[in-house]
Amino acid sequence: MTKGSQSQEMFCGDGVLNLDIPQIMGILNLTEDSFYDGGQFNKGESFLHRAAKMIEQGVNIIDVGAASTRPGAPLISEKDEWDILQYPLLELKKNFPHILLSVDTYNAAQVKKCADLGANIINDISGGSWGEEMFQEVAQQNMAYVMMHIQGKPENMQDNPTYDSVVEEVVGYFQMRIMKLHHLGFNKIILDPGFGFGKKMGHNYRLLAKLDILERLGFPVLVGLSRKSMIFRALNTSPEDALNGTTVLHTLALQNGAKILRVHDVKEAFETIQLFSLYKETLEDK
Repeated sequence: MTKGSQSQEMFCGDGVLNLDIPQIMGILNLTEDSFYDGGQFNKGESFLHRAAKMIEQGVNIIDVGAASTRPGAPLISEKDEWDILQYPLLELKKNFPHILLSVDTYNAAQVKKCADLGANIINDISGGSWGEEMFQEVAQQNMAYVMMHIQGKPENMQDNPTYDSVVEEVVGYFQMRIMKLHHLGFNKIILDPGFGFGKKMGHNYRLLAKLDILERLGFPVLVGLSRKSMIFRALNTSPEDALNGTTVLHTLALQNGAKILRVHDVKEAFETIQLFSLYKETLEDK
């Protein structure tokens, strides 16, 4: 999808991402130490039960991740990551062939292997900023690419992140990287402002308030707000008690142009989109 395009479909691998209405990307963590649900779905066939439940609740995309990206987390090696990813990807594609599969990875070496197993989307927290190899690999595949903004790396990203203007700097970051992918002949791009990735509380809310500016770059915007610290710290609570706050911020994100919600709680996100869509239809009635 390029700037000015009227199409609401993005062809990725053997699937189609239809953005006529907002989509739900369900989080499937295969890690031990994710900030919210680490260790719940990386044993036995629990990942299949989790996927089946999300599909029942209305998920459009399942985002599979083997590396923790919580603040302070070390980077994972390519080998260790693939050892975790390979079997679940095979089984998910076999059991749920019609669902879109996303892989949450910053390791360029995984891109072709994931494509060969039928993955439709690469979800890269590095946004291609940790090496040229990621863009080169992505450009050779018929997949969609989620380009996220991050300042630093997970192990140090929350060590006093600073910006002169967070919105301008995030926009500039995307513009430069979009141009690089265009030069490689690739335009199946989804933008993620990276809430909580090298941002203080005020930075996160400023980006949320100005999300429509990212939309003007001509690509769909994904938001990852689910149960994050910008919610539970603001409310003086915990990730476990942050579902209501998540729903509030999802509604604001949709209002400001978000097309994909990356979530832990599919049922609640599905209901949020249903109600928002009805509200929007009423606004558009003549």
